[in-house]
Amino acid sequence: MKKLILVAFAFLVGTGAFAQTNIRFTLDWAFQGPQAIFLVARDRGYFTAEGLNVTIDRGSGSAGAVAQIAGGAYDMGFADINSMMEFNVQNPGRALQSVAVVYNNPPFSIITTRNRGISAPRDLVGKRIGAPTFDASYRLWPIFARATGLDPNAVTWVNMDPTLREPSLIRNQVDAIGAFYFTAVLNLEAAGVARDDIVSIMYADHGIDLYGNAVMAPASFIRENPAAVRGFLRALTRAWHYTLANPASAVESVRRADPLVDPAVELARLQLAIESNMLTPEVREIGFGAVRPARLENSIRQVVEAFGLASTPTAESVFTSAYLPPLTERLPR
Repeated sequence: MKKLILVAFAFLVGTGAFAQTNIRFTLDWAFQGPQAIFLVARDRGYFTAEGLNVTIDRGSGSAGAVAQIAGGAYDMGFADINSMMEFNVQNPGRALQSVAVVYNNPPFSIITTRNRGISAPRDLVGKRIGAPTFDASYRLWPIFARATGLDPNAVTWVNMDPTLREPSLIRNQVDAIGAFYFTAVLNLEAAGVARDDIVSIMYADHGIDLYGNAVMAPASFIRENPAAVRGFLRALTRAWHYTLANPASAVESVRRADPLVDPAVELARLQLAIESNMLTPEVREIGFGAVRPARLENSIRQVVEAFGLASTPTAESVFTSAYLPPLTERLPR
């Protein structure tokens, strides 16, 4: 009897009776530890269990990911929610909406080494900071500067390829770099810089109450595929729980996606992201993926000011919690 059931199931799958929904998904950056939850959801069959066939590509920065999703190259993606807000105001006909915040605290930071004599924001005055122009720390610098009492023009930003950031700092070509905290710190360590010699000035520690990276999609895709979006977030929530409990196993999914990564480095990078950005006190209260409305409203005001946007997006257009699993399923275990 069991054999007959399996044969019948195989027949139904082959005829499309259990057809899956295809979702093309882009990450914000390379296959690294902090992106593990998406790869875990794929490798452990969580997406498949929801009737989804999800293909995951690496990205080359949040701004590019946002543009590619809006342009139709991808159905959904993972990118900086603040870059998404800017894009939406500038492209109202192609607006995206976020459905789950993954980095509850943003990883935006200024990174330097102890021998530069920089330990606080005021020490950055007159210094040269390296980063690509699309880097969120670079782009959100005006918010950080104003929050810490600095003139936004008090530093010189040096545009450079992402791969040159850490080498430029090590070679004293710049005084500091703008980067995601867990990216720069682990890259510097991998290049031989001792952790005690690395100085991190985190935006979140200096009055910048922004959210970070989120899962997002065109508003039209969300409207037309509500079951797929709910299924995606159920699968991702399962992967989030698994990753928190089994970080070393989660990094194996990263290694499978890119065999050239160093598992030890990516495990350390994932653990930094969990501690600083993913498993925050707020997440322990409101669960994975959600936001506090007042904090979101404040972040929207900060982004509008920083980017000089022509209009202010509504909180509802930026984020919806309608597709998240129930709170009991999203609270840390």
